[in-house]
Amino acid sequence: MATELRILRPGEWDFWYDGILRAFGAVGDKERELHRELTEVGRSLGAWDGDRLVGSASLISFRMTVPGGALVSAAGLSMVHVASTHRRRGILRSMMRRQLDETRAAGAEPLSVLTASEPHIYGRFGYGMATRELHAEIDTGRVAFEPPPESEGTRLRVVDDPASVMKECEAVYARRVPERPGMLERAPGWERRPLLDIPEKRNGATPLACVLAEDEHGEVRGYARYSLKNGWDEDDVPKGSVLLRDLEALDTAAYGALWRFLWEIDLMPLLRVEARPVDDPWLHMTGDSVRLCRPRWRDGLFLRPVEVGAALAARSYSAPVDVVLEVEDAFCPWNAGRWRLSGDSTGATCERTGDAAELSLSVRELGAAYLGGTALRALASAGRVRERRKGALGAASCAFSTDVAPWLPHGF
Repeated sequence: MATELRILRPGEWDFWYDGILRAFGAVGDKERELHRELTEVGRSLGAWDGDRLVGSASLISFRMTVPGGALVSAAGLSMVHVASTHRRRGILRSMMRRQLDETRAAGAEPLSVLTASEPHIYGRFGYGMATRELHAEIDTGRVAFEPPPESEGTRLRVVDDPASVMKECEAVYARRVPERPGMLERAPGWERRPLLDIPEKRNGATPLACVLAEDEHGEVRGYARYSLKNGWDEDDVPKGSVLLRDLEALDTAAYGALWRFLWEIDLMPLLRVEARPVDDPWLHMTGDSVRLCRPRWRDGLFLRPVEVGAALAARSYSAPVDVVLEVEDAFCPWNAGRWRLSGDSTGATCERTGDAAELSLSVRELGAAYLGGTALRALASAGRVRERRKGALGAASCAFSTDVAPWLPHGF
């Protein structure tokens, strides 16, 4: 029987969601209702072999910050799986084909983004790694923290129920969104996702708590959500951990005060940091001891332009640029060909041209460089970008760069 690919029908969501849980070997009943609320059923596909679900994919409507601070609509691809019994039958390709075709036809989202459990899968569909994230395990007993002097005037308040101060924290988050490429505006319902705290997934840690940083007038200037995991070695020496969930601050004073609080919690000599920006300022508040923090990075957001012209015109550029790009895009051939990109810090245009190419690259490399996290020059050094006019590479690489590293604040 041929596999049928179609939009979810009323009443199929639970069956569809259960199929995704099985595919990922996950137990997610405690998250079910939130995922039900966040799923856009009209943008969710199921692949069916008779009455068996053998594949899935879903799109989520986001607005994401791009270089220059503009919020640009992006289709977030999620819930992707193909049953192990139906591999190598073209099901994933069919789902990717339909999602990108329908996104283009709607005309509202020039970007498609995803996070990947198996990143090697998506390069062939034109997605490039656009953001990275920093992870660290900090031995706070060996690494001194040096907060800025202004942190001394910041008042801290611990709240045992993070949901009770969600409004205040979301106000801080919303003000941070335009400041860093890759950040996502929180659509209704998504503010609850950072608060998920499933007891079965704590692995012995305490319930999630929140610490607020406030100024002298009581205004919340920052927050950190965290939990604690107790531990002792064989000599009864404490070896507990502080597990940082997320942290945002509006100024250096609040930021430094929050990190100092996390650094100095009694009986917790290890601070575990996950999925932070690669240029997180705390790296410069540890003296010369960064290596003792065991920093490492992982891939974050993968991005591909759905419409090259609209995508490149939606962001601004760090330096004036006027370059003809020859783009290869086998999966979305409407993007292939030559485009003249002209822009600066105030905005840009990107239109079809018959002029000679000055740089040649695939849409995958364009996606990797789009948010400024991957330099075109680095890609050229790897043989992924070709300079056709001398000097074009340096100018374009400088223009695409950003002074703030792009970062995806949470998965989807």
